[in-house]
Amino acid sequence: MKIKAKKQTIVIVAISLMFGALIGYITSTSTNQHISTSANQTWTCSMHPQIRQNEPGDCPICGMDLIPLEDDQNTDIDPKAISMSPTAMQLANVSTAIIGKMNPVKQVRLNGKVQADERLVYSQSSHIPGRIEKLLVNFTGEFVNKGQTIAYIYSPELVTAQEELFEAYKIAESQPQLFTSAKEKLKNWKLSDKQIEEFLTSGKTRDEFPVQADVAGYVTSKMINLGDYVRRGETIYKIADLSKVWVLFDVYESDIAWITKGDNVEFSLASLPGEIFEGKISYIDPVIDPKTRVAKARMDYNNASGKLKPEMFASGLVEAKLGNKSKSLAVPKTAVMWTGKRSVVYVRTNSDQGVNFIMREVTLGSALGESYIIEEGLMEGEEIAVNGTFSIDAAAQLAAKPSMMNPEGGAGSTPHDMSKMDLGRSESKVEQKVKPKAVELKSLSVDKQAKEALQPLYANYLKWKDELTNDDFAEAQKMASNMKSALDKINMGLFKGDAHNAWMDYQDRLSKSLEHVQHFSDIEQLRNAFQTVSATMIELTNTFNPLGETIYVQHCPMADNNKGADWLSKEKEIKNPYFGSSMLTCGEVTKTIN
Repeated sequence: MKIKAKKQTIVIVAISLMFGALIGYITSTSTNQHISTSANQTWTCSMHPQIRQNEPGDCPICGMDLIPLEDDQNTDIDPKAISMSPTAMQLANVSTAIIGKMNPVKQVRLNGKVQADERLVYSQSSHIPGRIEKLLVNFTGEFVNKGQTIAYIYSPELVTAQEELFEAYKIAESQPQLFTSAKEKLKNWKLSDKQIEEFLTSGKTRDEFPVQADVAGYVTSKMINLGDYVRRGETIYKIADLSKVWVLFDVYESDIAWITKGDNVEFSLASLPGEIFEGKISYIDPVIDPKTRVAKARMDYNNASGKLKPEMFASGLVEAKLGNKSKSLAVPKTAVMWTGKRSVVYVRTNSDQGVNFIMREVTLGSALGESYIIEEGLMEGEEIAVNGTFSIDAAAQLAAKPSMMNPEGGAGSTPHDMSKMDLGRSESKVEQKVKPKAVELKSLSVDKQAKEALQPLYANYLKWKDELTNDDFAEAQKMASNMKSALDKINMGLFKGDAHNAWMDYQDRLSKSLEHVQHFSDIEQLRNAFQTVSATMIELTNTFNPLGETIYVQHCPMADNNKGADWLSKEKEIKNPYFGSSMLTCGEVTKTIN
């Protein structure tokens, strides 16, 4: 019995040891697999794809959450396609939409003023020569009725004419023609038959004669004072009938093609908040003002209520329909990535392995507020990315697939590998080593005078940049206007040969970008103009290098709806002009120009 019990004990111990070993093996295998999976996972930033590390965290440049960099599993389907898992799409805020045809409508915003109808503005003149003895209307803005006496005049000539009338009246039976001639002389001074009869009845001459209003309206200008001498026909008041007024809107050159006679306009007035007025455009000025570069669009408005007063500011909205572009394809602006020469979108396709995106170059038509008409490149029913396109493009760059900046794809599009950098350091200590972009522009030599002529242009540009970083609209607009003035003063004759042709191109582009800065009403418009100006200024700097000191080309990948935008700065420290205080340090130095 003892031997049997001993055998049973040995068997139990052996089984226990085997079971423990099995559990240890499974645990070890699972742990090793987990460690292996975690160790092989690479994390990157959707905005800065050059960032790579082997654990999740925040991007050391912009602070965004890092996303997993997944291996591309769809190369067997389309070598140009970039795949994204549902998790990656959610983290990168990627959303898609199916495009269709629509009747395009462009909303054109107009600014203008209320003005008196020129056809209802009258000059009230004196029909009697003499001296102003009484003024019954003493200030502008006073309302007068038609036939109302507005002044009295002393006229020696009229006194003499009355005496002639009395003498002619005495011999009226024998010489009726003389009497008639005397009355006609008084009528020429706008005296009525009733007044002439009153003279004859009284038999006495009058020294003062009334001036009566020819029309009803508001006195807009008082031309005389008490005691002034006036000639016959001289204007003494300007009177305007404001029962009908004009609203004159400024139409920029770029919008003229969209505005036509008969368009309906909804407008509001700053002095009457909450009220919306409507009318139709009745006339468009055929000539553009050479100073403001705008044409006037006129709207007639029935102002019987008297709410609209001359010089009130008006903001109008016209929904212009494109008759020759009915049923056109349109996509949101957020879907389009634009490099200046090329416009691309990412088309979504689905396969057994998951979701794929393929870059497609498109031809853009007219801009319609928040969307573009697509002339070529897409078909009705295709699904495209409308948000997160920059994240998709960053993933394409990481996978060496065709992308916005490298349409051919290949290793050249992969950002600089930063996996060996110590990304655990604080953002202030991270030293980005970004490979400068290749510059295809030809460097041209200009003399000292030409370089000096460009200095005010750069000075105002850099001040404009600083005011945008400070979110100061008024000062930023002032600097932009100063830059436009500095541009106009540069003598093109200082640039010779090839430099002359290059300068003419830069001057034309800058002039168009700065054309309307003085009319902008918010800081976002100034930032949009600054973006196009910066692109030209960077090219100009690469071509002429006129500063003689170090200047940095800096880049924000999140500007322009995640399409990215550049600017120039004399300081290496990033201060973002496209977002100001909301994202002041977002960006990086992409090139140094010495």
